[in-house]
Amino acid sequence: MASTEKLKVKNEIVKKITDSIKDSEAVILVSYQGLTVADLSELRTNLRNSNSELRIYKNTLVKRALDDLKIDLDEFLEGPNAIVFGKELLEPIKEISKFAKEHDKLEIRVGIISGKVADLDIINEYASIPSMEGLLTMLARGMMEHVSNLAIGLNLYAEKLEEK
Repeated sequence: MASTEKLKVKNEIVKKITDSIKDSEAVILVSYQGLTVADLSELRTNLRNSNSELRIYKNTLVKRALDDLKIDLDEFLEGPNAIVFGKELLEPIKEISKFAKEHDKLEIRVGIISGKVADLDIINEYASIPSMEGLLTMLARGMMEHVSNLAIGLNLYAEKLEEK
């Protein structure tokens, strides 16, 4: 009896992991060995602010969930791992990368971005993309430059007409 109940609980956890991966735009596998409880709490809080969550599961259960999704990450499923599930694409990647720079014990191992496996180089490329606010600021600055140049040109033309 006890083993069937345990199996049922494990299957529910695997289903939860599978659903979380399917529902997430960004999934990042990290090694957290050496981080303190306070560090993990800080990371969880930062991720929660970006509509993401950090979860720790047994590697065997994660492997079963990944096998169900036909994703092969077996080489990364050794040692203590945590998984970051992000509903948005960039924010969790930026947050975990920022935290990893501040805490050398946190190691980003691999990710799943929009359903495809992404190595560390790809994750770092995504982390280097400016935030949405930064991109909007750059766009506005570029648009203002053209408006400013138009205003200067019109002013010079008006002055030229006045001289005649």
